Amino acid sequence: MKSAALCLSLFGAAAAFAPASMKPVSTQVSLSLDDIGGSSLPLRNFDPLNLATFGSDETLLWFRAAELKHCRVAMVATTGYLVNAAGIHFPGMLSGDISFESLSTMSPPDAWAAVPVAGKAQILATIFIAEMITESKNVHYTKGGPLPTMVFPAIDFSGVSEKTMERKRTSELNNGRLAQIAIMSFLAAHYIPGSVPALAGNPAF
Repeated sequence: MKSAALCLSLFGAAAAFAPASMKPVSTQVSLSLDDIGGSSLPLRNFDPLNLATFGSDETLLWFRAAELKHCRVAMVATTGYLVNAAGIHFPGMLSGDISFESLSTMSPPDAWAAVPVAGKAQILATIFIAEMITESKNVHYTKGGPLPTMVFPAIDFSGVSEKTMERKRTSELNNGRLAQIAIMSFLAAHYIPGSVPALAGNPAF
């Protein structure tokens, strides 16, 4: 169902799947791409614009958190598109005159446009609250605290070894990077017909 999938993709802005522990940092650039993880040997983190040296350690950790959130949003959004393509949707009515089934016949961008203003406001307000929760920690991730974790619901990874968590964090980032390419392809296929040959002619996109 396209509206439900779109809602899921929006909630993904504040979602998180695995926390990451970071050592305390100074205000000087002492961290490197190798220190923040995310590379998969033999390939290392790719930084052609040298953004890792753009500012302080706090800036680099902010970049990592931003990439992580974008990865999570993209993974949920990609899943939502695929769910829509499969014709899956919630039963019942979204509002007095709009059914979930009717939205499932549209592409996600069109489904979002069809959601009533009150519904959009509720979705955005929930995202804002979740984002505030992830950013309002006693020790912020730019100051050595953990990266943003899942808000709805919270997941306890305290029993998972650090070695396993490091592998899972790398997998999450790599899967998220692939999902960013996927969701951009879906949107390109929707707004620029024929721009993604593999999706050309598919009404779901």
